[in-house]
Amino acid sequence: MSLIVAVVLGVVQGVFMFVPVSSTSHLVLTQTLLREQGVALPAPDSPEMVLFDLVVHVGTLVSVVVVMGAGLRELGAGVRRREPVAVRLVGLMLLSVVVTGAVGIALQDGLTAVFGTPTLIAGALLLTGGMLWSTDAMTPSADRGPLRFAWRDEARIGVGTAVAIGLAQAAALTPGLSRSGTTIFVALLLGMPRQLAARYSFFVAIPTILGATGVQTLQVALGEGFGDVGWGAMLTGFVVAAAVGTVALWAVLRLLEQARFRVFAWYVWALAALVLVSGVGLEAHG
Repeated sequence: MSLIVAVVLGVVQGVFMFVPVSSTSHLVLTQTLLREQGVALPAPDSPEMVLFDLVVHVGTLVSVVVVMGAGLRELGAGVRRREPVAVRLVGLMLLSVVVTGAVGIALQDGLTAVFGTPTLIAGALLLTGGMLWSTDAMTPSADRGPLRFAWRDEARIGVGTAVAIGLAQAAALTPGLSRSGTTIFVALLLGMPRQLAARYSFFVAIPTILGATGVQTLQVALGEGFGDVGWGAMLTGFVVAAAVGTVALWAVLRLLEQARFRVFAWYVWALAALVLVSGVGLEAHG
């Protein structure tokens, strides 16, 4: 993989990791289009390309630390002081990660197969759009709105909520389902306020993505090696994704607070239609 291609894919990941339109689907479709134009790239569903995708995902975790560092420090300080709410919240987040890992490992082969199937990605994008559209309609029970829920604070989040978010995150391993969009949707559905839903979603992404990257790295290293994706390309994609992701995350948090996710719903529906009508990449994988 050339460094220019790594930059392009890093930008795609940085923008779409936090914009709730599925960064993985955009990476897969971008890789497919590049392959169709004659660019030498491994197949999107190859172990080394899946590893590259995970590495640029790790790059965007730097963005979480930069933009949401105050929240992370606050939570860490609460744990060090053994504050019950903070300790309980961290425990629930870890439970979500464990659920995601268990389900992800069980369904790994099936989910990986979707990486090279743009038609299935299109269907997942349609579902993502539906969730994003519904997200804006969710309002506290005291407000007037089409959907009302008894919204919870940190002390009222239970094991069931943590498990549900973990399952949502596992489902979002499917390209086309936005991880942030799906987990935030489920968190809001179960009663979290918007700010807490965002923090919970992005905080649990840190150990989830780090764990998945470690497992995939080991699998590739013990398999056929890193192929055409060198460490230079991975480092370049990592740095670019981190820089671009910082700007994207800041913008997305503002839009979530203002309940303006529907703009993303229109986008993913249009993208799904484009994929279905054009048949982009239907013969490019493998």
